[in-house]
Amino acid sequence: MEMNRRQFFKTCSAGLGGSSLVMLGFSPLAAQAETRQFKLARTTETRNTCPYCSVGCGIIMHSLGDKAKNATSEIIHIEGDPDHPVNRGTLCPKGAGLLDFVKSPSRLKFPEVREAGSNEWKRISWDEALDRVAKHMKADRDANFTAKNAKGDTVNRWITTGMLAASASSNEAGYLTGKVMRSLGMLVFDNQARV
Repeated sequence: MEMNRRQFFKTCSAGLGGSSLVMLGFSPLAAQAETRQFKLARTTETRNTCPYCSVGCGIIMHSLGDKAKNATSEIIHIEGDPDHPVNRGTLCPKGAGLLDFVKSPSRLKFPEVREAGSNEWKRISWDEALDRVAKHMKADRDANFTAKNAKGDTVNRWITTGMLAASASSNEAGYLTGKVMRSLGMLVFDNQARV
């Protein structure tokens, strides 16, 4: 076998480099034989709706946890739902960043209230928050409800408080929200999903 000088140096350097890697423990056979486990293989899929805009894109949240009674699962991945008729698996940049929103340390998870004259927010329970909202709405409605206009026509309207419903709710929930708000006489009402 005839070999010129360039081929000789290539062969020697390849042999030296390969034997050095094997001596250091880098075996290509072990690396090629190893299989990686798919990171979503043991997760639980939960379908939901993106909370941002009025488009209502479908998302799939993948959570990891053992489903024990007192254990909380953790969301590790969020992606677009390919079976959803609105977005067919695609997400806008805000929807694609939902995992950062879920894991944000500044995300508000509990209701808080700042009393008049105070500069601090205090945490309250959900029951207390809903009771406060209902109490303030009733007080405002009692003070500002208009049964008849200046001509004497029956109008039954309440225009000092408004309601904005979210796009993450279903059509049925949006319809019921609209019915409840209209039954109170509220005219300033909007639903992002345009129900």
